[in-house]
Amino acid sequence: MYEQDFLLQKIHLLEFHQRLIIKLLNHPHYDFYRLIIENGISEQEVNDFYYLCDKLSMKLAKQKAEGFVHFHPLLNQLSTALPANLKIEEVVKACLRQQLYKPLFEEIQKSL
Repeated sequence: MYEQDFLLQKIHLLEFHQRLIIKLLNHPHYDFYRLIIENGISEQEVNDFYYLCDKLSMKLAKQKAEGFVHFHPLLNQLSTALPANLKIEEVVKACLRQQLYKPLFEEIQKSL
């Protein structure tokens, strides 16, 4: 039973990566997708990442409205939540190149 579950997980991962590869064919600059595929990141991990980025983007907007100028805590939150095999520097660069959460990653890049 364990082996069957493992194989099913692998199939889902491959299907997810295949969908990303198809998107990459039309948009070769989608570096974040490439990073996901190269590091074997699952669809659930990516969804968790997007959810966190949504939360951090709202937090950033609120903090900016309140006059904050340093956003190191956002960097720390994101960095600790990343899958272990992803480096924050690579993620920031890839997301900026792909235009994902641009205001958030521009501020995080300043803190690196």
